[in-house]
Amino acid sequence: MPNSANASGCEPLRTAGGSGHGGAGPGGDGRRSPRPPSRYDLRLVVPALACWLTAGVLLGASPLVASTVAALFLAVALPLLAAPLLHGVRFLPGVRSARGGARGGTWAAAVAAALVCASAAAFGTGARVASVESGPVRELAGNGARVRIEAVVTADPLVRSTPRGDLTVVRVRAETVRHRGRAQAVRVPVLVLATAHSGSAISTGPEWRELVPSRRVRFEGRLALPQRRELLAAVVFVRGPPRTAGEPSAPQRAAATVRARLREAAEVLPADQRGVLPGMVVGDTSGLDPGLAEDFRTAGLSHLLVVSGANLAIIVGALLGLCRWCGLGRRAPLVAVLAVPVFVLVARPEPSVLRATVMGLIGLLALATGRERHGLSALGAAVLVLVLADPGLARSYGFALSVLATGGLLVLAPGWRARLLRRGLPAPVAEVLALAAAAQVACAPVAVMLSGEVGLAAVAANLVVAPAVAPATLLGALAAAVAPFALRPAQLLVWPAGLAVGWIAAVARTTAAIPYATIPWRDGAAGAVLLLGAGAVAVAILRYRPARRIAAAAVAGVLVAVLAQRALAPGWPPRGWSLVACDVGQGDAVALAAGPGRAVVVDTGPEPAAVDRCLDDLGVHAVPLLILTHPHADHIGGVAGVRRGRPVGVVMTSPLTGGPEARAAPGLAARPAGPGQRWSVGPLELSVLGPASTGPRVPARADGTTVNNASLILVARLPGLSALLTGDVETEVQRSLAPHVPAVDVFKVPHHGSNRFHPGFFAASRAAIAVTSVGRANDYGHPAPATLALLRGLGMRSYRTDHHGDIAVLRDGARLVVVTRRP
Repeated sequence: MPNSANASGCEPLRTAGGSGHGGAGPGGDGRRSPRPPSRYDLRLVVPALACWLTAGVLLGASPLVASTVAALFLAVALPLLAAPLLHGVRFLPGVRSARGGARGGTWAAAVAAALVCASAAAFGTGARVASVESGPVRELAGNGARVRIEAVVTADPLVRSTPRGDLTVVRVRAETVRHRGRAQAVRVPVLVLATAHSGSAISTGPEWRELVPSRRVRFEGRLALPQRRELLAAVVFVRGPPRTAGEPSAPQRAAATVRARLREAAEVLPADQRGVLPGMVVGDTSGLDPGLAEDFRTAGLSHLLVVSGANLAIIVGALLGLCRWCGLGRRAPLVAVLAVPVFVLVARPEPSVLRATVMGLIGLLALATGRERHGLSALGAAVLVLVLADPGLARSYGFALSVLATGGLLVLAPGWRARLLRRGLPAPVAEVLALAAAAQVACAPVAVMLSGEVGLAAVAANLVVAPAVAPATLLGALAAAVAPFALRPAQLLVWPAGLAVGWIAAVARTTAAIPYATIPWRDGAAGAVLLLGAGAVAVAILRYRPARRIAAAAVAGVLVAVLAQRALAPGWPPRGWSLVACDVGQGDAVALAAGPGRAVVVDTGPEPAAVDRCLDDLGVHAVPLLILTHPHADHIGGVAGVRRGRPVGVVMTSPLTGGPEARAAPGLAARPAGPGQRWSVGPLELSVLGPASTGPRVPARADGTTVNNASLILVARLPGLSALLTGDVETEVQRSLAPHVPAVDVFKVPHHGSNRFHPGFFAASRAAIAVTSVGRANDYGHPAPATLALLRGLGMRSYRTDHHGDIAVLRDGARLVVVTRRP
């Protein structure tokens, strides 16, 4: 989901215009504890929820069903609207007619308003679905046709790592489609999935990644139907670069210039700071280290890397203060309004940006007119406007997280802040703590659906970084405004901004390294329901003193048990480890001991963060030999993580792939490894079993099986331990090599336990231990039940990284010992 970049965290922020509840925020004195409001204005909240729910449900329905639902809602709403009018009741609280009270008319109006909004959402959703599900593009997609398309880019490209290589995802609006010499004019949204090659690709090249919205492009590809019901006419698979036609629009060129010049100004900062600062200011994370991004996610700080309401609130708040200081008075909000479209243009109209913009405009309008607006009404209005304008947001996780975060700040934060003040906390600390906790709690059910984790340290991390967020954002925004005209002054501005950003990055790295900063949880809807149930139980416990005592005793018992287990269980890493299969998700990474602080690494997994974490935990400071078995991203995507702070010697690659793996390790010496070749690195001896160097070269557009079968197959021997490392070889190569497989102690199951195997290859290893490197809940069905059954039948003790985490194997006297990171 391309806009899911916003779904990785929640925003502890104050929405523009304030919470509407008074107290010691901006404009409050902070000397007394405000009372939370006795009731909330829900007049716009209920229609907004009806609109959101209707659009979300009907995105998966046909246009006929949507139209029918819209008509039914309207038919029910009209009598509710007519009856109060006939009796002279106005739809305003506290206004009574001569014939009776206003209560019945008000409730009728509320229900009618919700039904009218739901009807509008149904009509709009049905119309949008009809526009994308009819026409020549959808028809050609149903036939899997190969076409030429002229389109306009509508969103920033996103790069995704897959087992076959990097994939660039671009949303475009198709305007011309040409098939078999016939061109047809269209105007429908299309999702482009672009690669440079199939099979051996490790990059899509800069052409797709450097596109900006409004750029007109031409490309050729194969159409397919979207896998999910969403507002897309088709998905198009493209190989190779696009052809550009013309320049982007002038505003988009200006926005791209601002982003590029801010990156250039930030080059004077250390690596972490120059990667984070553009992300905090304009949402540009192109220079962000993947490992640091993972640390931000683990620490619950990902929202800082996504432009959201926090950015708008800080920037607009500063502008308001400046305008009022200059004596503009009530005209200050109108001046600040001018900054909003510029902010959206530079930051790109992502769901959180759009939500923040609408909320900001509503708050500024309230300030300009002098009329008080409740925060929930503003939030409801924002949801109504955005969902009616773009029904696709109804199924956007990023949009949901933004709305939930704001709702948490409006509903939960005031009461929590008041309680903290009554307990003697200073007002600034109470406010920041209440905001951070409210945003995290409100977002937790949706966040756990996505990540399958619950962050335990997120509130503390947000509390610690809070003082640095505003200086980093304001100074960075000022540098972004100055950089297109004067680079040197912009560099002077980013220096103090970098100090604030450096503090935030240091907190993220430190928090991510804390044991149990996150705990595993069930993902999906079941995980969200389970978390809500756990929250309800926690609230019930906190309300009753006997329950609190029982819960405290239970928590103390669990804590003692955990500490006892950590004290009695083998430490990590186990002393004298020889081989470790790192838990890198759906991919492979194996570390082989090569002396104190040194290891030979075979494959690196799909992402840098996981393999870097594994090697750090093992105390590996140098990698004299890096072996990349074949050029699929799940084996070479983490090279940057291996190189992070560690010298790397030679890179060995398969002799059949032409060395595309080496492009994942620029600046390192790379050479192909032939069969029979041997190396000694400290106590480790390695020999190449396959593939044959004289075999056919893998073509640039080879399929996945061909590339898998080009994998290097290695035999590793250490004092008292031997292992067969098999890459991703499949049935054909396994069958040919089975007679040549030596007996070993450890068998690395090929291709993550795929069902494409030859039993004789497995049996020939005579291994006592089988290790499968596989991602949790992966989409490939790995490891296959047949593969697991074969391992059991051969008497191998089977270990899996998705169940056991990192897996270490060592020799203890006459015994082979396996120590796993998780029980």
